[in-house]
Amino acid sequence: MDLQLKDKVVIVTGGAKGIGAGIVRVLASEGAIPVIVGRNEQDNLKLANEVIANGGQAFQLIAELANPKDIEKAIATVLEKFGRIDGLVNNAGVNDGVGLESGNYEKFVDSLHKNVIHYYLMAHHALPALKASNGSIVNIGSKVADTGQGGTSAYAASNGARNALTREWAVELLPYGIRVNSVIVAECYTPLYQTWISSIPNSEEKLAAIKAKIPLGQRMTTAEEIANAAVFLLSNVSSHTTGQLVYVDGGYVHLDRSISPA
Repeated sequence: MDLQLKDKVVIVTGGAKGIGAGIVRVLASEGAIPVIVGRNEQDNLKLANEVIANGGQAFQLIAELANPKDIEKAIATVLEKFGRIDGLVNNAGVNDGVGLESGNYEKFVDSLHKNVIHYYLMAHHALPALKASNGSIVNIGSKVADTGQGGTSAYAASNGARNALTREWAVELLPYGIRVNSVIVAECYTPLYQTWISSIPNSEEKLAAIKAKIPLGQRMTTAEEIANAAVFLLSNVSSHTTGQLVYVDGGYVHLDRSISPA
C-alpha cells in the first residue's frame, strides 16, 4: 500500500532509539523525510546516517525537550530547512518512577516536563505549519493510563493527559483538517524497557511472566509494529480517522489475560 508520504516532512521526538527509531525507519521506507529530535547528537546522527546509507532521507536536531526554548528553536530550524511540516509524532518520554509516596513537588513537575508538557509545546509551535499542510499528529501513549502500574504517578498522569489531549486536539483542529490520533503501547521491548527489566530482581523470570500474559502470541510488541500503526495514522490513507486511541498491544489491555495459550 502506498501511504502517500513521499517527501513529507515529519518530526519524531525521541526519534533516535526504540519506538521513535522504528517510526523513523518506517517513515523513511515510505519516502518521507523524518526529522529526528533528541538530546544526544551521536545517537541522532547514527540513525540518520543509517537511513541515508539505505537510500532514504533524514535530518536530525539536538533538543532537550524539557526546555521550552529548545522546542521553539527546533520547530524554527525545521521550517528554515524545509519550509513545511507535514506531520508530528510526539514520542519522547520516560517512565521515571515518580510515585505518590516516593515523589515530591519538584520530581512530579519535572516528570511532567519530560513526559507531557513537550507534547503540548511541540504541537503548539508546529501548528501554523500543520495548518498550512493539512498535516497530522500522532501521540505515543502508554497503557499505564488505563491500567495503573504502581509507584509511577507522574508517568501515569502524563499518559492520561496525552490521551485527553489527543481527543481535545482532534476536536479543536477539525476546522483545519488536522487529524490527531494516539498509538497506545503496552509491553514493547525497547532500550528503556531493557533498562527497567534489568533493574528488577529475577528479571528473566519476570520477563517470561509478562510475556505469558500477552494474549496474542505471548510475546512482546515490536517497535516496528508500533511504527507501522503510527505511520499509517500519519498518512492520508487514514484520512477519516481522528481522535482515536489505537492499542497496538497484542490484546494486553482489553482482552482477558487469563486466556490460555493455544
